[in-house]
Amino acid sequence: MSEHQTEKGFSVEEVAEAPKPPRATVDQAIEESAGQKLERKRDYLAGFLAQKPADVASTEPGGDLYEAVIDTLKDIYDPEIPVNIYDLGLIYGVDVSTDGDVAVTMTLTTPHCPVAETMPGEIEMRINGIHGVRDATVNITWDPPWDSTKMSDEARLELGML
Repeated sequence: MSEHQTEKGFSVEEVAEAPKPPRATVDQAIEESAGQKLERKRDYLAGFLAQKPADVASTEPGGDLYEAVIDTLKDIYDPEIPVNIYDLGLIYGVDVSTDGDVAVTMTLTTPHCPVAETMPGEIEMRINGIHGVRDATVNITWDPPWDSTKMSDEARLELGML
């Protein structure tokens, strides 16, 4: 065994053989209840889902401004169906420019929807209230027409369709 200094001032010890670390065995495992195990897994999943993608522009999916727009859309509910318009599948696209202009492309459940005239204005007003948004525009389209397959699993569960 010998010891010497490196150029950067670290001490390096050379050994012929290092001892092997002890092996873990089953009898050393920590006993935990099913509830404790579930909580540990839940904590891990929550941490994983809370992670933000690295170096994402705020106007791109995963970015702060884009996600604020999506969160706002999830706060707007269809007046006839107790589900938000995002999970209901009425939102076909969200585009956020680097200048803070937001364009939402959406549809309604039917062309004769009772809120066809007021819903776009409400969405624009709510999105314009987000810090960082300069202007919001809602474009209504009927192609492709809305149907229940566009709903999220959460919406289907809420409506008893799963």
